[in-house]
Amino acid sequence: MKQQTSWASPAILRLTAMAAASAFLAGCASFSPDGGFDQVSALTKERTGQGVMAHRTDADAQAARSRVGELLKAPLTAESAVAIALLNNRGLQARLGELQIAESDLVRAGRLKNPSFSFGRMSGNGAVEIERAVLFDVLGLLTMPVATQVGQRRFEQAQLQAAYDAVTLAADTRRTYFDAVAAQELVKYFGQVKETADISNELARRMLKAGNFSKLTQMREQAFYADATAQLARATHQATAEREKLTRLLGLDGEQLKFRLPDRLPDLPRQTLQLQSAEQTAMDKRLDVLMAKRQTEATARSLDLTKATRLINVLEVGLHNKSESGASRANGYEIELELPLFDFGSTRAARAEATYMQAVNHTAEVAVNARSEVREAHSAYRTAFELARHYRDEVVPLRKQISEENLLRYNGMLISVFELLTDAREQVAGVTGYVQALRDFWVAETNLQTALTGRSPGAASMSQPNTSAGAAPVQGH
Repeated sequence: MKQQTSWASPAILRLTAMAAASAFLAGCASFSPDGGFDQVSALTKERTGQGVMAHRTDADAQAARSRVGELLKAPLTAESAVAIALLNNRGLQARLGELQIAESDLVRAGRLKNPSFSFGRMSGNGAVEIERAVLFDVLGLLTMPVATQVGQRRFEQAQLQAAYDAVTLAADTRRTYFDAVAAQELVKYFGQVKETADISNELARRMLKAGNFSKLTQMREQAFYADATAQLARATHQATAEREKLTRLLGLDGEQLKFRLPDRLPDLPRQTLQLQSAEQTAMDKRLDVLMAKRQTEATARSLDLTKATRLINVLEVGLHNKSESGASRANGYEIELELPLFDFGSTRAARAEATYMQAVNHTAEVAVNARSEVREAHSAYRTAFELARHYRDEVVPLRKQISEENLLRYNGMLISVFELLTDAREQVAGVTGYVQALRDFWVAETNLQTALTGRSPGAASMSQPNTSAGAAPVQGH
């Protein structure tokens, strides 16, 4: 009874109340139901037209596989390819795990550090002395609101980073899709060039054998045939390489490798995008700009936290209990305080201020680059549109008219078959030029949309390893 009475001293009651309050505060910090992924999906959908789903459970993974199977039943479009990539790319799913880590840091920032318990026992000369102590991190409790704000901003930054990764994947997928469709289409036209070269070469060989052709002219036809053969081989491999690159971005394997691409690229739109306040749109919606702003805000709050704990970095309070053989138990309290004898916090404060100025300058650089990249991307978009339209409206029709005129001249025996075959090759060259110009336009359109709301078009793609250092987690108190 004596021991129970001694434990119920006013100091012990105050410490017990503090522990209960700490437990209550720790209970307030918990994980969100969606893990922050709903916001990531909304940000991604606003910029790509497609949402993103994290495979947090087996049910999520199964739902994603079912949706991918449905999309693969029809020939791929740019939109369906992006949807598959956002559902099925394992690299993206791995990067989305960073969001769960950031939420864990946020929850940890809102919880008090676990109390420490010490126990000591000494015996000698027939006497036993036992000491017990429980310490609570009081400084962590006092700075918890600021630390939670820092953690919240870093969590928001992690959400923007996850959306940034998703938008990056979407842009890479769209560009690769257009490259793959164009490469597949070019194989067909290069095959036509190879076919005409084959006919021309065979005819020249026979005419040389009959003595109606010079050796030099025959060798020229043979050289063109050799070049056409090499060109077709390179185009065939390029089509395979672009398809495999798209396959990797889509995360497909097995039976899924039989996915179908359309026979040709989408036609040019009737008119180009009319951009108003493009630079301001980039400032308001570009994810790398928003990420830089959040990083600066989080660094500013960290600076406030560093200044608040400049002189006192460790402050723990707890109860202390001592019992000794033949004597009544003694109770008390213990305070552990780091004394600023050698470091008055100036180094931590200077480091925090330098980090803040570094973040400010980085944000300014990102903003300047974003405005410039929007202007450049818009110029490339307009140029690509005008060039593709020039091929469609001028080059291809003119080549067709020339071919029809030469066919009439051939029928009238005014030109030879070799001139007719040469004209056919030139007509195919005009068509392939249009295909390449059309591909460049759709890639430029993708780059423009990315520069407006996503990221720098020249930033590292999802296929490259992410070497950028993320935000440091909130330290425990």
